[in-house]
Amino acid sequence: MTADDPAAPDIRARVAQLRGLREQVRRGPDEKATASQHAKGKLTARERIELLLDEGTFTEVEPLRRHRATGFGLEDRRPHTDGVITGWGTVHGRTVFVYAHDFRIFGGALGEAHAEKIHRIMDRALAAGAPLVSLNDGAGARIQEGVTALSGYGGIFRRNARASGVIPQISVMLGPCAGGAAYSPALTDFVFMVRETSQMFITGPDVVQAVTGEKVTLGGLGGADVHAEVSGVAHFAYDDEETCLEEVRYLLSLLPQNNRETAPVVHPEDPVDRPCDPLLDLVPAGGHRPYDMRRVVEEIVDDGEYLEIHERWAANVIVALARIGGEVVGIVANQPLVLAGVLDIDASEKAARFVQMCDAFNIPLVTLVDVPGFLPGVDQEHNGIIRRGAKLLYAYCNATVPRISLILRKAYGGAYIVMDSRSVGADLSFAWPSNEIAVMGAEGAANVIFRRRIRAADDPEATRRQLVKEYKAELMHPYYAAERGLLDDVVDPVETRRVLAESLRMLRTKHADLASRKHGNPPQ
Repeated sequence: MTADDPAAPDIRARVAQLRGLREQVRRGPDEKATASQHAKGKLTARERIELLLDEGTFTEVEPLRRHRATGFGLEDRRPHTDGVITGWGTVHGRTVFVYAHDFRIFGGALGEAHAEKIHRIMDRALAAGAPLVSLNDGAGARIQEGVTALSGYGGIFRRNARASGVIPQISVMLGPCAGGAAYSPALTDFVFMVRETSQMFITGPDVVQAVTGEKVTLGGLGGADVHAEVSGVAHFAYDDEETCLEEVRYLLSLLPQNNRETAPVVHPEDPVDRPCDPLLDLVPAGGHRPYDMRRVVEEIVDDGEYLEIHERWAANVIVALARIGGEVVGIVANQPLVLAGVLDIDASEKAARFVQMCDAFNIPLVTLVDVPGFLPGVDQEHNGIIRRGAKLLYAYCNATVPRISLILRKAYGGAYIVMDSRSVGADLSFAWPSNEIAVMGAEGAANVIFRRRIRAADDPEATRRQLVKEYKAELMHPYYAAERGLLDDVVDPVETRRVLAESLRMLRTKHADLASRKHGNPPQ
């Protein structure tokens, strides 16, 4: 057939056909499906991608992909995209890869072609060294495709594990996620959820009731608030998709593209040498009096802005991303307002995971210490406070990023050691003049050391008070640790921001040599 042959296809006709096909794919299956999605208070997959990425930057790949399964009615239903949209674009001008389940097509259920599209975009993200964001809204494995659908999840899990600590992985839960599908978000660095519309669980309410007799709703079993406050699976929970996706963009602005880069540095408008006079009044001198550590964080960081992670789970410890002097830092801080700031099982695991994330992505760590110890109790011991508390110790000991600790007030016992003390590798350790570093509080220590003397005294209570006073003066004065080289300096609270900024600047070129090993074996 020659170009002059009247039967030869016209290129313009082919282009017109292609444009029509693309428009059909862009619109989705039908208006009824879109209306149904909107009626549930949910956006479509493409609307979500438009909110996530910079305007006009999305490049879609494999939009014409269709499944090849037969039987169970699938041969007559072969929509383009196969229920997942994949591609890349930019967020604040930096490349981000994304895949989004389209609930309008097979309920977003995963089949062979669907999984292969996700596998390819994950491979591209890892090869390009750029973050991967998944917009999850799917009904699990496609039952009609049987085991081939299940094996598709295995490929996703394997890639999640391979990319862990190499590129940031963010899961945004915008609908149901049940069964084995829930393990992919659990393998990623951050999980976002939206109230009322998103759920995550391994077995649904019907199965739970059949097996255990417990009656529970979808939201009560695996809703956003449950995972943000009780289980700790979700790092963030929001009321609507628009706010949620905007916060994903903010998080991405605080993260590097991959583990070979550092997070973006901005020119701070907030002077690094700004005096922090309010700190003199924020922290009470009395070790038993509570205060909100968040106000201390706000005073120290640039413009008082920070992104708190796991805000509602294990609230006795705060973990957050912020900037000091324009440089992104990870902040770990005890929260005296909740359980007096003690470390317990959940707080230890929360802080440990955050420390590991910061270390993986070259984010310096600033630890603000005001800790009375580990939470005592039979429940804590029987549920593994030793094993699980050791996770935080392991994370700090392995971290090679710049590490600065600041003791605001009390730091007692093993919790002092675990909260990034000099002995576990902190590069710089500072304290305010209100610090008390000791094996335990003065009253407890005096009761142990001088119990016979107190018991034999004519006035036991007066004797106990005097001995507590002597113990404090001898072993718990603010300069005891500094005199023995356990602190680099005792700093004026007003100068805290300047000291931290200058220390971070000095540590920017820190290099750490690691022993050769396949990987460590952390406590589980």
